[in-house]
Amino acid sequence: MPADRTPRQPNGFTLLELLVALSVFAIAALALLQMEGASIARTADLDQRLLREIVAQNMAAEILTDPSPPAVGSASGTIENAGRRFQWTRTVANQADYGVLAITVSVRETTPGAQGQAFTLDFTRLPGA
Repeated sequence: MPADRTPRQPNGFTLLELLVALSVFAIAALALLQMEGASIARTADLDQRLLREIVAQNMAAEILTDPSPPAVGSASGTIENAGRRFQWTRTVANQADYGVLAITVSVRETTPGAQGQAFTLDFTRLPGA
């Protein structure tokens, strides 16, 4: 009985093919991790922005529901909301039309390590309303 002398086909992958596949996978995994980090940073920024907007809208609601209108001029102060500190600035000016007050509220977070851009809200109010 003669022995089979035909060369056998190799089963599986070579070491070089495995290394190439592993490096492609590693590059893809690093790109995904970088995208995840950027997504987390954006989420934290959105959280800070949302809180600034809430504080400004709360102040606007207080100004609009107060029986007496705010005095013309500027005022500023600090307020705490959700365990964070915010600095606010309010500017009130008379508009020429019908004695309407133009009010601008600007809010900036002053919690250490969380300083960001100010959020500004503009609205109007009738002086006697």
